[in-house]
Amino acid sequence: MKRNLRYLGLDVHAETICAAIAEPDGSLRELGTIRNRPEAVRKLVTKLGVLEQLRVGYEAGPTGYTLYWQLTALGVSCDVIAPSLIPTKAGDRVKTDRKDAVRLARCYRAGDLTAVWVPDAATEAWRDLVRAREAAKQDQLRGRHRVSKFLLRHGRQRPEGMKAWTLKHARWLAEQRFELATLQVVYDEYRATLALVADRVARLDRAITAAIQTLAPTQQALVGALATLRGVQLITAATIVSEVGTLHRFATPRHLMGYTGLVPREHSSGSGVHCGAITKTGNAHLRRGLVEAAWAYRHRANLASGTLRARQVGQSAAVLVVAAKAQHRLCRRYRTLVERGKPPLAVATGIGRELLGFIWAIGQAVEPPPAPLGVRMSA
Repeated sequence: MKRNLRYLGLDVHAETICAAIAEPDGSLRELGTIRNRPEAVRKLVTKLGVLEQLRVGYEAGPTGYTLYWQLTALGVSCDVIAPSLIPTKAGDRVKTDRKDAVRLARCYRAGDLTAVWVPDAATEAWRDLVRAREAAKQDQLRGRHRVSKFLLRHGRQRPEGMKAWTLKHARWLAEQRFELATLQVVYDEYRATLALVADRVARLDRAITAAIQTLAPTQQALVGALATLRGVQLITAATIVSEVGTLHRFATPRHLMGYTGLVPREHSSGSGVHCGAITKTGNAHLRRGLVEAAWAYRHRANLASGTLRARQVGQSAAVLVVAAKAQHRLCRRYRTLVERGKPPLAVATGIGRELLGFIWAIGQAVEPPPAPLGVRMSA
């Protein structure tokens, strides 16, 4: 039956979809442009014949997975393609929607495309909530920079020994006054904006904590198990689960590390091996959270920490063993890299990459194994 398959390539935009199809006899046909509307998509696929013999692929992009969910609901096999892994000709300088659709159909038939993992609607909504909190934290960081740099420009520096953005620092900020009314207005507006962002972060934190209780039991168990790791608190664990989905889809820890873009670049030829900075070609949201978590390992190992032990209550012995191994190894590894003279950010990046190995191990211990091919899992 495989020789009778037809491969439909779609170049998807907000308002239009350009389509091309690769026929079983080797020919390629342009099908023109349709509106990006459910009814137009349904008409296109139904007029192409037997849906069981149709394979549809389109590039991942800003339109999300709505088209994927629509096609699978119609009974059509669909793949969302990783754009950065689509083969391109070095000398090709002409790019049009029609050419992109034809290229997708041709490469799809040849098996040269790499599909991305597509979450279900509930997981995608959970991911949007976690990313909204990440965006709020970035806004908070920018707001803090505005306040601190504004004070610095006007010769206001916090007293020696006072840590930034603590309660004591907040009282010091509230005491600052400027003789010029215009400067006072600017300062008050900066601080008011910062207060609004802080309230926004707090609301999203509460929403994420409440939403965890609505997740599938397997996802809830994975969030709790990952929170046993040092530096991986509830929000970070939720970020990992929302971005990765299931850890069983990675055959080895190295595959998971490659997914995050934390592995080094390599350009090797013959006997020469040249490695560079990390690729940064993976999931940026996951990579950011892991590097932030890695900073916690700059301190010595402490298995008796009160906050950490509270997160470990009720977890299985297998999970706690992995968490303990992670803390001992990564704390020791952090000190070793620092003693070698590595820059702090490079050290945190390396620790974040190794942390993924322990995250993968916890996933194997907590998540149920995937069903064998041909076996349908119960709801």
